[in-house]
Amino acid sequence: MASVPGGGASGSGGHLRRNAVWAFVGAVLVSAGWATAVIVIPGMVSSDSSPRSLGSYHLSDDFCTTGKPTKLLQTYSVSDTSAPTHHTDRHPALDSMNCSMSLKRTGGNSDSEYASVYMRADLHKAVNPGPELKANKELYRARGYQVTDISGLGEEAYFLYKDDGSDKYHSLYAELDILDGGMTYYINYSASYTEGKGKPPSKDDLRSALQSDAQDAVRAMRK
Repeated sequence: MASVPGGGASGSGGHLRRNAVWAFVGAVLVSAGWATAVIVIPGMVSSDSSPRSLGSYHLSDDFCTTGKPTKLLQTYSVSDTSAPTHHTDRHPALDSMNCSMSLKRTGGNSDSEYASVYMRADLHKAVNPGPELKANKELYRARGYQVTDISGLGEEAYFLYKDDGSDKYHSLYAELDILDGGMTYYINYSASYTEGKGKPPSKDDLRSALQSDAQDAVRAMRK
């Protein structure tokens, strides 16, 4: 029996077409299953950039009142020459509020009696702030800051500290950062001092004060 010219090629083409059809059907089924997972189990498709829940966190018009650093103000008073400043911003992607205070140490009589404190809270509605917070933590560590993890504050919190200077003149910096869902908060303290002229707060004292004030501020933002 004579062979049909090109018969082998026709058979191969038939197999390829059948394989292509089944590949297409499989792709449709996978897509349908993925779409169902998206609808039924949204967490399966979340990523590091997906927005996080803000829970009951909300803005206030005066963060100097809402986030008042009560513990620090047991050692300092607000400077008579510079009133606190605050600002609140609202945006579909990000709400933010901040407060800045110039402080004078009670009973102080040197350059170490002056300090400043800055507080800020952001409500991230379009992105997950977690990766940025982690990166910020590592950047501070790389710049020589002492970094200490803090438990019991939000999902993640850490304390930063650095006493920097040359000879007898020092710059002191402390900060506490918190991440909780889509909310980020930080409070930082800065001051300068000269050795032998007054005594600045210790690292442990600053950590305790900032941790207490941060906890109060976070609680107030949920009321």
